[in-house]
Amino acid sequence: MFIKDLINCPRLVALDGTDICELLHPGQESEDLDMGYSIAHARLGPGEASKSHRLKTSSEVYFILEGQGRMKIDGESADVRSGQAIYIPPGSNQLIENMGDYSLTFLCIVYPAWREEDEELA
Repeated sequence: MFIKDLINCPRLVALDGTDICELLHPGQESEDLDMGYSIAHARLGPGEASKSHRLKTSSEVYFILEGQGRMKIDGESADVRSGQAIYIPPGSNQLIENMGDYSLTFLCIVYPAWREEDEELA
């Protein structure tokens, strides 16, 4: 059994400027996880937005845990809120903005699992 606690998870600033914690990733040295996807916890403060970016070959799902924002994918935009899932096709230019007064927190589920060389700023 493998359990990772969000409170003790090291956080970093991703290429797109989002504050993230990699919760589960099959490629992490300390984990022997038989899974083809990765899951990260992300957050943006009030008024913050990720930089426009894309994953060249992986699809991604954002699941909004708390807050409200605006998701932009390939020129289309939609307001998003807690409890919603957003599918982002491979190769799509994307960004998310926090439109609320509190943190926007969400899970990033990437398939196949996130790889640094697959992500680029748009």
